[in-house]
Amino acid sequence: PPPAAPPAASAASVFSIVFVVMWVGAVVVTVNAQLLGGTLSFLQSVCVLGYSAFPVCAARFGLVALEGVGGRHVAIRAAVAAAALVWSTRASVLFFTEVIGPARRVLAVYPVVGFYAWLCWMIVVI
Repeated sequence: PPPAAPPAASAASVFSIVFVVMWVGAVVVTVNAQLLGGTLSFLQSVCVLGYSAFPVCAARFGLVALEGVGGRHVAIRAAVAAAALVWSTRASVLFFTEVIGPARRVLAVYPVVGFYAWLCWMIVVI
């Protein structure tokens, strides 16, 4: 069965969860990159992660627009979320690979993939 839409009363809770996940995730990824010797500032990293989250937001808006024609089907939601995950991760990884040394790139990219995977998982579930 398709996931149930959250009641209107919980819209503030959903927003709060997404807001906290975005900031905590950005802080964790940024601190990780800096500890790995990255040559980037905190705000620079947070901005890149925020801009790279656009595909996830666009995927969610697209699914909301398609609710009447199958946008609530789990397979469609998962496919759209997977496409958003690849797009977001690719956009961020291109930046992070330029500021992290080659020996530590995998360690810097792993949290980025986890961050966007969490956001995309929320598209499928919520």
